[in-house]
Amino acid sequence: MTKPHESVRYNKSAYTRLQKLVAQGEGSQLEFKRKASYPEKIVREMIAFANTNGGTVLIGVDDDGTIAGLKHPDGEAHVINKALTRCRPALNVQESFIATGNGRCVLQYDIGKNPKKIHYLIKEDQRREAYVRVNDQSIKASREMREIIKRAQRQRGITFHYGEHEKFLMQYLEENSSITLKQFMELCNLKRFYASRKLILLVLANVLRITPHEKGDVYSRAF
Repeated sequence: MTKPHESVRYNKSAYTRLQKLVAQGEGSQLEFKRKASYPEKIVREMIAFANTNGGTVLIGVDDDGTIAGLKHPDGEAHVINKALTRCRPALNVQESFIATGNGRCVLQYDIGKNPKKIHYLIKEDQRREAYVRVNDQSIKASREMREIIKRAQRQRGITFHYGEHEKFLMQYLEENSSITLKQFMELCNLKRFYASRKLILLVLANVLRITPHEKGDVYSRAF
């Protein structure tokens, strides 16, 4: 981590880099937060980046890209770091204080992707929740998405049986752009376990593409 706010001086080059980064707008690897009012939510964003392709969280930047800065960044950093202790395994996070030239600072958190493990937030009731990044949103990962991440990290060969259900699924996707787990279960009269397993294997084999969604993951043809 960098020095506390009181020791950080305005650096034109660093501020210019910040402006260029902010100009990109929020997206799959960049998130803006005005303040650290909800530190758990910020940590969710960090976990989502770590479980996807990495990314950066900027504290002190409005949603519209206005660099407002923080008057007391040390306090904001403290609550964020405290919330980070609830991540398992610990995140690879680099914290930076960037002076904005008006007596304020922006907090920058760069989060690296972990290619070997999936990260979770430990809730107060000890439940574990994982998140993934989709465009400019961080979404709670479904059981299927978590399994896909875990198995993809093992980098082992994937085999699956191309039976009647798989054939029906591919025919369905020739006429429809996507399907959900629930739809697949109902159309093929499958129990959740078997439908889920088939979809997971097809995604890992690069036959299907999964798009996480808050109301249920969406599956489509990968080619």
